[in-house]
Amino acid sequence: MPAGPDSQVKITEAYARMVARDAYFWAWPMVNIYNRRLAFSESPEVGLMNGVLPFAPLNRLAMLHDYIKPDQRWVACPNQDVVYGAGIVALEQTPVIVQVPDFGGRFWAYQIVDLRTDSFAELGAMYGTQPGFYLLVGPDWKGEVPQGVTQVFRSRTNTAFVGPRVFMNDTAEEREAIQPLIAGIDIYPLSEFDGTLKTHDWSKLPTLGSPTGDEGKGETRWVFPETFFKQLPDVMRDASPLPGEEARYAQIQAVMDAAERDPDLMAAMVDEAGKTDAELVAPLLQFRNWGTQLAHHWSSTDNNAAFGTDYFTRTAVAKSNILVNAPKETKYLYQDLDVNGERLNGSNNYTVTFAKDETPPVEGFWSLTLYDEHHFFAPNPIDRYSLGTKNKTLKFNEDGSLTLYVQATSPGADLEANWLPAPANADFTLYLRAYWPKTPIIDGSWTPPAVERL
Repeated sequence: MPAGPDSQVKITEAYARMVARDAYFWAWPMVNIYNRRLAFSESPEVGLMNGVLPFAPLNRLAMLHDYIKPDQRWVACPNQDVVYGAGIVALEQTPVIVQVPDFGGRFWAYQIVDLRTDSFAELGAMYGTQPGFYLLVGPDWKGEVPQGVTQVFRSRTNTAFVGPRVFMNDTAEEREAIQPLIAGIDIYPLSEFDGTLKTHDWSKLPTLGSPTGDEGKGETRWVFPETFFKQLPDVMRDASPLPGEEARYAQIQAVMDAAERDPDLMAAMVDEAGKTDAELVAPLLQFRNWGTQLAHHWSSTDNNAAFGTDYFTRTAVAKSNILVNAPKETKYLYQDLDVNGERLNGSNNYTVTFAKDETPPVEGFWSLTLYDEHHFFAPNPIDRYSLGTKNKTLKFNEDGSLTLYVQATSPGADLEANWLPAPANADFTLYLRAYWPKTPIIDGSWTPPAVERL
Protein backbone atom coordinates (compact mmCIF):
# COMPACT_ATOMS: atom_id res chain seq x y z
CA MET A 1 0.00 0.00 0.00
CA PRO A 2 1.22 3.54 -0.66
CA ALA A 3 2.66 5.49 2.27
CA GLY A 4 0.20 8.30 1.76
CA PRO A 5 -1.76 10.29 -0.83
CA ASP A 6 -0.26 10.79 -4.25
CA SER A 7 0.77 14.45 -4.34
CA GLN A 8 0.14 14.57 -8.10
CA VAL A 9 -3.56 13.74 -7.80
CA LYS A 10 -5.96 16.62 -8.32
CA ILE A 11 -7.84 17.38 -5.11
CA THR A 12 -10.88 19.49 -4.39
CA GLU A 13 -10.86 22.76 -2.51
CA ALA A 14 -13.22 21.27 0.07
CA TYR A 15 -10.76 18.46 0.81
CA ALA A 16 -7.84 20.89 1.04
CA ARG A 17 -9.84 23.02 3.49
CA MET A 18 -10.60 19.97 5.63
CA VAL A 19 -6.94 18.99 5.85
CA ALA A 20 -5.90 22.61 6.44
CA ARG A 21 -8.34 22.96 9.30
CA ASP A 22 -7.11 19.83 11.02
CA ALA A 23 -3.43 20.65 10.39
CA TYR A 24 -3.78 24.18 11.75
CA PHE A 25 -5.31 23.01 15.00
CA TRP A 26 -2.87 20.11 15.37
CA ALA A 27 0.33 22.05 14.67
CA TRP A 28 -0.64 25.36 16.33
CA PRO A 29 1.54 24.70 19.45
CA MET A 30 4.54 23.64 17.36
CA VAL A 31 4.40 26.67 15.09
CA ASN A 32 4.01 28.79 18.23
CA ILE A 33 7.29 27.47 19.68
CA TYR A 34 8.98 27.60 16.26
CA ASN A 35 8.26 31.32 15.97
CA ARG A 36 9.52 31.92 19.49
CA ARG A 37 12.73 30.21 18.36
CA LEU A 38 12.95 32.60 15.42
CA ALA A 39 12.51 35.53 17.81
CA PHE A 40 15.23 34.27 20.18
CA SER A 41 17.56 33.81 17.22
CA GLU A 42 17.45 37.60 16.76
CA SER A 43 18.73 38.31 20.27
CA PRO A 44 22.15 40.01 19.93
CA GLU A 45 23.31 38.92 23.39
CA VAL A 46 22.08 37.59 26.72
CA GLY A 47 19.83 40.23 28.25
CA LEU A 48 16.30 41.32 29.08
CA MET A 49 13.91 42.05 26.24
CA ASN A 50 12.39 45.47 26.90
CA GLY A 51 14.11 45.26 30.28
CA VAL A 52 11.45 42.76 31.36
CA LEU A 53 11.78 39.26 29.87
CA PRO A 54 14.75 36.84 29.70
CA PHE A 55 16.05 36.98 26.12
CA ALA A 56 19.12 35.22 24.76
CA PRO A 57 20.62 33.90 21.52
CA LEU A 58 19.93 30.27 20.68
CA ASN A 59 21.69 27.79 22.98
CA ARG A 60 22.05 30.44 25.69
CA LEU A 61 19.96 31.38 28.69
CA ALA A 62 18.97 34.57 30.50
CA MET A 63 17.70 34.74 34.09
CA LEU A 64 15.63 37.26 35.94
CA HIS A 65 16.85 38.16 39.44
CA ASP A 66 13.40 39.01 40.85
CA TYR A 67 9.75 38.24 40.09
CA ILE A 68 8.68 38.83 36.52
CA LYS A 69 7.31 42.31 35.89
CA PRO A 70 3.58 42.61 35.16
CA ASP A 71 3.94 44.33 31.78
CA GLN A 72 5.46 41.45 29.77
CA ARG A 73 3.23 39.99 27.05
CA TRP A 74 5.30 37.17 25.54
CA VAL A 75 3.93 34.36 27.75
CA ALA A 76 0.41 34.24 29.19
CA CYS A 77 -0.23 33.30 32.83
CA PRO A 78 3.13 34.21 34.35
CA ASN A 79 3.57 33.85 38.10
CA GLN A 80 5.19 35.89 40.84
CA ASP A 81 6.20 32.91 42.96
CA VAL A 82 9.49 32.06 41.28
CA VAL A 83 12.47 33.66 39.63
CA TYR A 84 12.28 32.68 35.96
CA GLY A 85 14.87 31.94 33.33
CA ALA A 86 14.43 31.22 29.63
CA GLY A 87 16.39 29.91 26.69
CA ILE A 88 15.67 28.18 23.40
CA VAL A 89 18.07 25.56 22.10
CA ALA A 90 18.77 24.43 18.55
CA LEU A 91 20.08 20.91 19.03
CA GLU A 92 20.84 20.40 15.34
CA GLN A 93 23.58 23.00 15.88
CA THR A 94 25.08 21.62 19.07
CA PRO A 95 24.28 19.63 22.19
CA VAL A 96 23.77 21.92 25.17
CA ILE A 97 25.10 21.76 28.72
CA VAL A 98 22.62 22.58 31.51
CA GLN A 99 24.14 23.68 34.81
CA VAL A 100 22.39 22.80 38.08
CA PRO A 101 23.87 24.54 41.13
CA ASP A 102 23.19 23.54 44.74
CA PHE A 103 19.82 25.03 45.74
CA GLY A 104 19.93 23.55 49.24
CA GLY A 105 16.40 23.01 50.56
CA ARG A 106 14.82 25.57 48.24
CA PHE A 107 12.18 24.48 45.71
CA TRP A 108 13.37 24.56 42.11
CA ALA A 109 12.56 22.95 38.77
CA TYR A 110 13.88 23.27 35.23
CA GLN A 111 11.15 22.98 32.63
CA ILE A 112 12.65 21.43 29.50
CA VAL A 113 10.24 20.71 26.65
CA ASP A 114 10.53 19.94 22.97
CA LEU A 115 8.83 21.59 20.00
CA ARG A 116 5.58 19.81 20.91
CA THR A 117 5.78 21.25 24.48
CA ASP A 118 6.32 17.72 25.81
CA SER A 119 8.86 17.37 28.62
CA PHE A 120 11.91 15.20 27.96
CA ALA A 121 14.10 15.95 31.01
CA GLU A 122 13.39 15.60 34.72
CA LEU A 123 15.38 18.15 36.69
CA GLY A 124 14.07 19.50 39.97
CA ALA A 125 13.69 19.20 43.71
CA MET A 126 10.92 16.62 43.35
CA TYR A 127 13.26 14.30 41.43
CA GLY A 128 16.10 14.54 43.94
CA THR A 129 18.32 15.97 41.20
CA GLN A 130 21.90 16.48 42.31
CA PRO A 131 23.96 19.57 41.46
CA GLY A 132 26.04 19.06 38.36
CA PHE A 133 26.14 19.22 34.59
CA TYR A 134 23.47 17.71 32.36
CA LEU A 135 23.46 17.34 28.58
CA LEU A 136 20.62 17.94 26.12
CA VAL A 137 21.01 16.26 22.73
CA GLY A 138 18.91 16.12 19.58
CA PRO A 139 17.20 13.04 18.14
CA ASP A 140 20.09 12.17 15.79
CA TRP A 141 23.12 13.03 17.95
CA LYS A 142 25.72 10.22 18.21
CA GLY A 143 28.65 12.02 19.81
CA GLU A 144 30.72 11.17 22.85
CA VAL A 145 29.56 12.25 26.28
CA PRO A 146 32.43 14.00 28.09
CA GLN A 147 33.54 13.03 31.56
CA GLY A 148 31.83 15.16 34.20
CA VAL A 149 28.35 15.05 32.64
CA THR A 150 25.90 13.50 35.10
CA GLN A 151 23.08 12.54 32.71
CA VAL A 152 22.03 12.90 29.07
CA PHE A 153 18.48 13.82 28.00
CA ARG A 154 17.51 13.22 24.37
CA SER A 155 14.84 15.36 22.73
CA ARG A 156 12.49 14.10 20.03
CA THR A 157 12.92 17.44 18.25
CA ASN A 158 15.89 19.71 17.61
CA THR A 159 14.07 22.74 19.00
CA ALA A 160 13.59 22.82 22.76
CA PHE A 161 12.76 25.33 25.49
CA VAL A 162 14.57 25.55 28.83
CA GLY A 163 12.86 27.43 31.67
CA PRO A 164 14.38 27.33 35.16
CA ARG A 165 12.08 28.22 38.07
CA VAL A 166 13.35 28.91 41.61
CA PHE A 167 10.96 29.70 44.47
CA MET A 168 11.36 32.99 46.35
CA ASN A 169 9.38 34.39 49.26
CA ASP A 170 8.14 37.94 48.83
CA THR A 171 10.65 39.59 51.19
CA ALA A 172 13.73 41.78 50.77
CA GLU A 173 15.81 39.21 52.64
CA GLU A 174 14.81 36.49 50.19
CA ARG A 175 15.64 38.64 47.19
CA GLU A 176 19.15 39.01 48.54
CA ALA A 177 19.54 35.40 49.63
CA ILE A 178 18.55 33.94 46.26
CA GLN A 179 21.16 35.80 44.19
CA PRO A 180 24.16 33.51 44.85
CA LEU A 181 21.96 30.46 44.20
CA ILE A 182 20.66 31.53 40.80
CA ALA A 183 24.13 32.76 39.77
CA GLY A 184 25.07 29.18 38.85
CA ILE A 185 22.09 28.58 36.53
CA ASP A 186 23.19 28.52 32.89
CA ILE A 187 23.10 26.69 29.56
CA TYR A 188 25.73 26.81 26.79
CA PRO A 189 27.10 24.76 23.84
CA LEU A 190 28.90 21.53 24.64
CA SER A 191 32.13 22.90 23.13
CA GLU A 192 32.39 25.34 26.07
CA PHE A 193 32.12 22.65 28.75
CA ASP A 194 35.23 22.42 30.95
CA GLY A 195 33.79 20.89 34.10
CA THR A 196 33.69 24.15 36.05
CA LEU A 197 30.55 25.98 37.14
CA LYS A 198 30.06 29.22 35.20
CA THR A 199 28.40 31.99 37.18
CA HIS A 200 26.64 35.25 36.33
CA ASP A 201 25.31 38.27 38.15
CA TRP A 202 21.88 38.18 36.57
CA SER A 203 21.00 41.61 37.99
CA LYS A 204 23.46 43.18 35.52
CA LEU A 205 21.80 42.13 32.26
CA PRO A 206 21.47 44.76 29.51
CA THR A 207 18.12 45.89 28.16
CA LEU A 208 17.43 44.63 24.63
CA GLY A 209 14.86 45.56 22.03
CA SER A 210 11.98 43.32 21.03
CA PRO A 211 11.76 41.64 17.62
CA THR A 212 7.96 41.50 17.88
CA GLY A 213 5.10 43.91 18.27
CA ASP A 214 4.05 43.78 21.93
CA GLU A 215 1.63 46.67 22.22
CA GLY A 216 -1.63 44.79 22.75
CA LYS A 217 -3.31 43.74 25.97
CA GLY A 218 -3.19 40.05 25.09
CA GLU A 219 -0.33 37.67 24.47
CA THR A 220 2.07 38.46 21.63
CA ARG A 221 0.89 36.69 18.49
CA TRP A 222 3.06 33.74 17.54
CA VAL A 223 0.91 31.90 14.98
CA PHE A 224 -0.26 33.57 11.77
CA PRO A 225 -2.72 31.91 9.37
CA GLU A 226 -1.21 33.77 6.40
CA THR A 227 2.27 32.24 6.91
CA PHE A 228 1.33 29.02 8.66
CA PHE A 229 1.59 26.69 5.67
CA LYS A 230 4.87 28.25 4.55
CA GLN A 231 6.39 27.41 7.94
CA LEU A 232 4.75 24.05 8.52
CA PRO A 233 7.18 22.00 6.36
CA ASP A 234 10.13 23.21 8.47
CA VAL A 235 8.22 22.45 11.66
CA MET A 236 7.36 18.95 10.46
CA ARG A 237 11.00 18.27 9.58
CA ASP A 238 12.00 19.30 13.08
CA ALA A 239 9.32 17.19 14.77
CA SER A 240 9.39 13.77 13.13
CA PRO A 241 6.16 11.74 13.39
CA LEU A 242 5.21 10.10 16.65
CA PRO A 243 4.21 6.43 16.32
CA GLY A 244 0.99 6.35 14.31
CA GLU A 245 1.40 9.85 12.88
CA GLU A 246 3.09 8.83 9.63
CA ALA A 247 -0.14 8.91 7.61
CA ARG A 248 -1.05 12.33 9.05
CA TYR A 249 2.29 13.75 7.94
CA ALA A 250 1.96 12.24 4.48
CA GLN A 251 -1.57 13.58 4.02
CA ILE A 252 -0.67 17.11 5.10
CA GLN A 253 2.47 17.16 2.96
CA ALA A 254 0.57 15.97 -0.12
CA VAL A 255 -2.01 18.75 0.24
CA MET A 256 0.69 21.38 0.79
CA ASP A 257 2.52 20.11 -2.32
CA ALA A 258 -0.69 20.51 -4.31
CA ALA A 259 -1.22 24.00 -2.92
CA GLU A 260 2.31 25.00 -3.92
CA ARG A 261 1.28 24.37 -7.55
CA ASP A 262 -2.14 26.02 -7.22
CA PRO A 263 -2.29 29.53 -5.70
CA ASP A 264 -6.08 29.35 -5.43
CA LEU A 265 -5.80 26.18 -3.37
CA MET A 266 -3.23 27.81 -1.09
CA ALA A 267 -5.47 30.85 -0.68
CA ALA A 268 -8.33 28.58 0.34
CA MET A 269 -6.13 26.84 2.93
CA VAL A 270 -4.98 30.16 4.38
CA ASP A 271 -8.59 31.31 4.55
CA GLU A 272 -9.53 28.10 6.35
CA ALA A 273 -6.64 28.57 8.77
CA GLY A 274 -8.01 32.00 9.68
CA LYS A 275 -11.44 30.52 10.31
CA THR A 276 -9.95 27.74 12.42
CA ASP A 277 -8.04 30.26 14.48
CA ALA A 278 -11.22 32.18 15.25
CA GLU A 279 -13.62 29.27 15.61
CA LEU A 280 -11.53 26.54 17.25
CA VAL A 281 -8.39 28.02 18.77
CA ALA A 282 -9.53 31.40 20.13
CA PRO A 283 -12.24 29.97 22.45
CA LEU A 284 -9.59 27.84 24.15
CA LEU A 285 -8.22 30.93 25.87
CA GLN A 286 -11.12 30.52 28.30
CA PHE A 287 -10.42 27.78 30.83
CA ARG A 288 -14.10 26.95 31.27
CA ASN A 289 -14.22 25.62 27.69
CA TRP A 290 -11.93 22.62 28.26
CA GLY A 291 -10.12 20.43 30.79
CA THR A 292 -11.17 17.88 33.40
CA GLN A 293 -14.16 19.34 35.22
CA LEU A 294 -13.89 19.42 39.02
CA ALA A 295 -16.12 20.50 41.90
CA HIS A 296 -17.28 24.14 42.10
CA HIS A 297 -16.48 24.78 38.40
CA TRP A 298 -12.72 24.36 38.78
CA SER A 299 -10.95 22.55 35.95
CA SER A 300 -7.54 21.01 35.44
CA THR A 301 -5.43 18.70 33.26
CA ASP A 302 -3.54 15.51 34.04
CA ASN A 303 -1.10 15.30 31.11
CA ASN A 304 0.65 18.67 30.97
CA ALA A 305 3.98 18.50 29.14
CA ALA A 306 3.13 14.88 28.27
CA PHE A 307 0.47 15.48 25.64
CA GLY A 308 1.63 12.94 23.07
CA THR A 309 -1.24 12.64 20.60
CA ASP A 310 -3.78 14.45 22.79
CA TYR A 311 -3.95 17.26 20.25
CA PHE A 312 -6.94 19.01 21.79
CA THR A 313 -5.47 19.46 25.27
CA ARG A 314 -2.06 20.41 23.91
CA THR A 315 -3.50 23.20 21.78
CA ALA A 316 -5.84 24.32 24.57
CA VAL A 317 -2.94 24.63 27.00
CA ALA A 318 -0.76 26.32 24.39
CA LYS A 319 -3.45 28.91 23.69
CA SER A 320 -4.32 29.66 27.30
CA ASN A 321 -1.11 29.13 29.31
CA ILE A 322 1.71 27.68 27.25
CA LEU A 323 4.88 26.24 28.81
CA VAL A 324 3.45 24.48 31.85
CA ASN A 325 5.31 22.04 34.07
CA ALA A 326 4.79 18.28 34.10
CA PRO A 327 2.22 16.89 36.60
CA LYS A 328 4.84 15.66 39.10
CA GLU A 329 6.25 19.18 39.17
CA THR A 330 3.13 21.32 39.28
CA LYS A 331 -0.64 20.87 39.40
CA TYR A 332 -2.60 23.69 37.80
CA LEU A 333 -6.26 24.41 38.59
CA TYR A 334 -8.28 26.96 36.64
CA GLN A 335 -11.36 29.00 37.50
CA ASP A 336 -13.46 31.39 35.38
CA LEU A 337 -16.72 31.07 37.37
CA ASP A 338 -18.11 31.56 40.85
CA VAL A 339 -19.92 28.80 42.75
CA ASN A 340 -23.17 29.64 40.92
CA GLY A 341 -21.58 29.33 37.49
CA GLU A 342 -21.47 33.09 36.87
CA ARG A 343 -18.44 34.68 35.19
CA LEU A 344 -15.96 36.17 37.66
CA ASN A 345 -16.06 39.95 37.38
CA GLY A 346 -14.55 42.76 39.42
CA SER A 347 -17.94 44.42 39.88
CA ASN A 348 -18.54 41.74 42.54
CA ASN A 349 -16.70 40.75 45.73
CA TYR A 350 -15.65 37.14 46.30
CA THR A 351 -14.05 34.95 48.95
CA VAL A 352 -12.06 31.72 48.70
CA THR A 353 -11.91 29.94 52.07
CA PHE A 354 -9.64 26.98 52.75
CA ALA A 355 -10.81 24.96 55.76
CA LYS A 356 -8.36 24.32 58.59
CA ASP A 357 -5.42 22.24 57.34
CA GLU A 358 -6.98 22.21 53.86
CA THR A 359 -4.71 24.58 51.96
CA PRO A 360 -3.33 22.89 48.82
CA PRO A 361 -1.37 19.75 49.83
CA VAL A 362 2.15 20.29 48.52
CA GLU A 363 5.77 19.44 49.23
CA GLY A 364 6.79 22.68 47.55
CA PHE A 365 4.47 25.68 47.67
CA TRP A 366 1.11 26.92 46.44
CA SER A 367 -0.35 30.17 45.18
CA LEU A 368 -3.60 31.67 43.93
CA THR A 369 -3.03 34.15 41.09
CA LEU A 370 -5.50 36.53 39.49
CA TYR A 371 -5.34 37.29 35.77
CA ASP A 372 -7.31 39.66 33.59
CA GLU A 373 -9.39 38.49 30.65
CA HIS A 374 -6.21 38.17 28.54
CA HIS A 375 -4.45 36.03 31.19
CA PHE A 376 -2.03 38.70 32.36
CA PHE A 377 -1.67 40.54 35.66
CA ALA A 378 -4.37 43.11 36.40
CA PRO A 379 -2.87 46.47 37.53
CA ASN A 380 -3.85 47.36 41.09
CA PRO A 381 -2.87 49.93 43.76
CA ILE A 382 -0.81 47.52 45.89
CA ASP A 383 0.96 45.71 43.01
CA ARG A 384 -0.20 42.33 44.28
CA TYR A 385 -1.06 39.61 41.80
CA SER A 386 -1.08 36.43 43.89
CA LEU A 387 -1.31 35.08 47.42
CA GLY A 388 0.07 31.89 48.89
CA THR A 389 3.09 30.32 50.52
CA LYS A 390 5.35 33.24 49.62
CA ASN A 391 3.21 35.67 51.66
CA LYS A 392 4.27 35.59 55.30
CA THR A 393 1.60 38.00 56.60
CA LEU A 394 -1.55 36.01 55.72
CA LYS A 395 -4.09 36.06 58.55
CA PHE A 396 -5.90 32.86 59.49
CA ASN A 397 -9.38 32.83 60.98
CA GLU A 398 -9.99 31.84 64.61
CA ASP A 399 -11.05 28.34 63.57
CA GLY A 400 -7.81 27.84 61.61
CA SER A 401 -9.34 28.39 58.18
CA LEU A 402 -7.89 30.82 55.64
CA THR A 403 -10.08 33.27 53.73
CA LEU A 404 -8.77 35.17 50.72
CA TYR A 405 -10.70 38.25 49.58
CA VAL A 406 -10.93 38.70 45.82
CA GLN A 407 -12.33 42.12 44.95
CA ALA A 408 -11.55 45.46 43.35
CA THR A 409 -11.45 47.49 46.57
CA SER A 410 -9.69 46.83 49.85
CA PRO A 411 -11.63 44.66 52.33
CA GLY A 412 -10.31 46.92 55.10
CA ALA A 413 -7.00 47.39 56.88
CA ASP A 414 -7.49 44.33 59.11
CA LEU A 415 -8.05 42.04 56.11
CA GLU A 416 -5.77 43.65 53.52
CA ALA A 417 -3.02 41.04 54.00
CA ASN A 418 -5.48 38.51 52.51
CA TRP A 419 -6.65 40.76 49.66
CA LEU A 420 -6.17 39.65 46.07
CA PRO A 421 -7.08 42.74 44.00
CA ALA A 422 -9.43 42.30 41.04
CA PRO A 423 -9.94 44.65 38.07
CA ALA A 424 -12.94 46.92 38.55
CA ASN A 425 -15.95 46.01 36.39
CA ALA A 426 -13.96 43.56 34.26
CA ASP A 427 -13.84 39.79 33.84
CA PHE A 428 -10.96 37.92 35.44
CA THR A 429 -9.65 34.41 36.07
CA LEU A 430 -8.28 32.66 39.16
CA TYR A 431 -5.41 30.21 38.77
CA LEU A 432 -4.17 27.92 41.53
CA ARG A 433 -0.67 26.46 41.34
CA ALA A 434 0.49 23.58 43.53
CA TYR A 435 4.22 23.02 43.09
CA TRP A 436 5.48 19.52 43.94
CA PRO A 437 1.92 18.36 44.65
CA LYS A 438 1.15 15.61 47.12
CA THR A 439 -0.93 12.57 46.17
CA PRO A 440 -4.37 14.00 47.15
CA ILE A 441 -4.05 16.82 44.64
CA ILE A 442 -2.60 14.57 41.94
CA ASP A 443 -5.35 11.93 42.20
CA GLY A 444 -8.12 14.51 42.60
CA SER A 445 -9.19 13.63 46.13
CA TRP A 446 -8.36 17.26 47.05
CA THR A 447 -9.88 20.05 44.99
CA PRO A 448 -10.05 23.80 45.66
CA PRO A 449 -12.92 25.37 47.58
CA ALA A 450 -15.69 27.30 45.85
CA VAL A 451 -15.34 30.92 44.85
CA GLU A 452 -18.19 32.49 46.83
CA ARG A 453 -19.78 35.76 45.74
CA LEU A 454 -20.55 38.05 48.65
